[in-house]
Amino acid sequence: MLARTLRARSFAQISIQQHQTQTRMFALTRPTPKDPKTFANQRSIPRLPVPKLEDSTARYLRSLRPLLDEAELAGGEAAQEALRKREDVIGDFVREGGLGRRLQQRLVDVDRSVPTNWLDDKWWIKVAYHTWRVPLLINSNWWLLFHHDKTVPADFITAGETSAERGFTAWQVHRAAWLAHRFTDFKDRLDRENILPDSSRAGPYCMHQYTRLFGQTRVPQHDADELVHAPHPHPARHITVLARDQAYEVDVIGEDGQLLPWEDVAAAMRDVVRDIESRKPDELDPPVGLLTSDDRDSWTLNREHLLSLSPQNRKTLTSIESSLFHICLDDYTLPPPSPSAPALDGHVLNCAGGDGARNRWFDKALTVAVERNSRAGMNGEHSPCDALIPSIIVDYVVAEPMPRPAPTEAQARHGVRRLRWVGDEKLKGAIESAGEKARGIIEDSDPSQLWFADYGADWIKKIARLPPDAYLQMALQLAWFKDQGYLSATYETASTRIFAHGRTEVIRTLSSDSRAFVRAMMDESVSHHDKYTLLAKATSAHSSYTRDASLGKGCDRHLMALKLLLRPGESHSLFDDELYAKSSEWKLSTSGLSAGDRFLGTGFGTVYPDGYGINYLAGAHLIKFGIESKHSCQRTSTQRFKRAVEEAMREMREVCEKGAPAPEVGKAKL
Repeated sequence: MLARTLRARSFAQISIQQHQTQTRMFALTRPTPKDPKTFANQRSIPRLPVPKLEDSTARYLRSLRPLLDEAELAGGEAAQEALRKREDVIGDFVREGGLGRRLQQRLVDVDRSVPTNWLDDKWWIKVAYHTWRVPLLINSNWWLLFHHDKTVPADFITAGETSAERGFTAWQVHRAAWLAHRFTDFKDRLDRENILPDSSRAGPYCMHQYTRLFGQTRVPQHDADELVHAPHPHPARHITVLARDQAYEVDVIGEDGQLLPWEDVAAAMRDVVRDIESRKPDELDPPVGLLTSDDRDSWTLNREHLLSLSPQNRKTLTSIESSLFHICLDDYTLPPPSPSAPALDGHVLNCAGGDGARNRWFDKALTVAVERNSRAGMNGEHSPCDALIPSIIVDYVVAEPMPRPAPTEAQARHGVRRLRWVGDEKLKGAIESAGEKARGIIEDSDPSQLWFADYGADWIKKIARLPPDAYLQMALQLAWFKDQGYLSATYETASTRIFAHGRTEVIRTLSSDSRAFVRAMMDESVSHHDKYTLLAKATSAHSSYTRDASLGKGCDRHLMALKLLLRPGESHSLFDDELYAKSSEWKLSTSGLSAGDRFLGTGFGTVYPDGYGINYLAGAHLIKFGIESKHSCQRTSTQRFKRAVEEAMREMREVCEKGAPAPEVGKAKL
């Protein structure tokens, strides 16, 4: 439960407001000799501060008020009296000599004992990810849909979306090779520190997470997983190519350390296709990758059994786990889940889990899947870094389309090595069991994209005169209420990369101000002017919380650390209070990634089975919502929530157009 609460939702890398107006990501900008190197600022970036005990508990207490107000409205205890009781509890916690003071000093000692970051060095990956034993498939991994390559004929892509044909295509292979080359080119620039460091108005951003992707793999272990050691720069020269569940080692960097031409990589991938198409079914190895979709305890035991069967399996695993990234050549184009669903939702399903989780390795930090019609996207294991970083890399990768003409049919000049498995009946049974469970997870998942084109971030800023991220958060609050009939604790993530090895902090979207706005929107007697006033107040409060959280002044990570520092026999009613857990029960788990102009969509699984996982890309004129829920929950519906979001966005536009005060003519801009 703790891991689920903590990781919900660290996908939400950075708010739209931060990304669009405050943050500069320079991967696409070629630096000059005078510009700073990629990691030039690392030594000057400050440590994550230990928040003041009084500040965190006061912020936490304020976040309880809307939940208590909702409970009173439903017939529960009077909110004021319930709040007074919590004030007494917190007063006891923070008093001189109280348990809170002792825990705070223990945290200060932790901060003094770790090299960089009290949260990341001590707890974060283990507590938020590696001790969570559920399958990575849908539950933990994120996914990202790439724009189509402009070099590929549009009719080829469109025709493929409705075709049931199987087999590999030249355009697919060429795009896969080009993507592999572009990813490797980014790695080469990173290794040479030829990428400008990210920064914001508040200062430079930590670039450490960029070193946590290439060659990175999560390894299942008893009780808590581990990450393979991945030094930077990573020395591997190969990638793993998966085709029909068979694994191949393909070089993308030469022995001299230089990038191989993309034509060479394409020739190598054609050799992979030739090899796989030449083999009879009984010549194929078992789909071992399915085991990575299983729960972590089962995969731990099955991996140990796999390694005990033959030294060949260790050799294959080492190649897969140390490869820079994976390319999955899918010999199909996945159709949408129903005839009435858009073709885009088939693309979503393939990026989220593929065809029954086949031809994947979910432990890998970077996995790129390319379908038969050249559609492409990425699936990533979440623990090494937050998904903002790979999204920045992908923005660089897909910015440049494939060159013309397409590569020739020459054979690869560099070796392609097929990676083999040695199995037995026990392993075969484990794979079949994992496949059955994976199909159940995928069938229960209901991911979809909503492209809202009525207006975008430009209109929100210029006409509504409100911050886009906070505005969209209020839209999701309103949509949730329309869909569920009550208000829930809501998670959005702030990036703390302004600090060394910074990861994330929680923005608690549900506030007294957001509640007042939602309740007013559901009341026809409230004027447009008053609704706009409440919307402006709610977005202002949300933006303030976002800034504070990004500066390490949230309450969730701090209180988590204090709770983890409790010793056997120690307890406090602050942590025992059922509202403490209820206030972090993120039924609505959200994240804003970027404008997403080069992405068709993105997403992640809902944290709670009766909730929604929502990622959004706020473009200037188009907002893309990635929404996931579970078919097995009768209280939620992805399609219904999409309609609720559309209603909320349109109603809020009307409020802004009719209720916002007229702009002051001739007012000087500051």
